[in-house]
Amino acid sequence: MKLKVILEKSDEGGYTVFVPSLPGCISEGDSREQAIENIRQAIELYLEPAADDSDFEPNAEIVELAITSKSQPRRFYQAC
Repeated sequence: MKLKVILEKSDEGGYTVFVPSLPGCISEGDSREQAIENIRQAIELYLEPAADDSDFEPNAEIVELAITSKSQPRRFYQAC
């Protein structure tokens, strides 16, 4: 799996990194390399299934959706 991440220099020093396709998946590091390693771990935890993910009502319907977007070209770094 490949995900695009946004890496930004922080005013306080170091870097902040987030994954636009995973809301709330954000991390930071003192160096670019540390920030990327930290976001790798954050992504793994974000995607780890929660225990209650399989608790549905008996009449629930599961639907899979494919979402595409046309975004502005940006410079992205790949974390995975």
